[in-house]
Amino acid sequence: MAGCIFCKIIRGESPCEKVYEDERVISFLDINPVSAGHTLVLPRKHFVTLFDIPEEDLKACTLACQKIAKAVLSATKASGLNLLENNYRAAGQLVDHVHFHLIPRFPYDNLRLWPAEHGRPPGTLAEMLARIKAEL
Repeated sequence: MAGCIFCKIIRGESPCEKVYEDERVISFLDINPVSAGHTLVLPRKHFVTLFDIPEEDLKACTLACQKIAKAVLSATKASGLNLLENNYRAAGQLVDHVHFHLIPRFPYDNLRLWPAEHGRPPGTLAEMLARIKAEL
């Protein structure tokens, strides 16, 4: 995809701090890190979301995430690590190329992924379960 910043990085047209690469996957440090060591993992081929990526590329990304996450956790001496993947703007996706965030976590980081308190969505768990299963 010509205008995609991640595709430009993959083609070598834009710089990055490369962490890892193989025939299907590339990984580099996020230029706007949430915490020290925040790393991105993405397929070399352009797919917009999790819903578009073929199984083999998704498997390659998942295995790379596991390998790289171990290195990031060890290198940063973090207490934990979040693996995040956003789909569409409403979920926070800013670059339309599927990518996974490896975010090292520290006791002092004050990063909140879920509010401390939140209301329950309407309906019951059983109703939602039935709706989801119907889509499978």
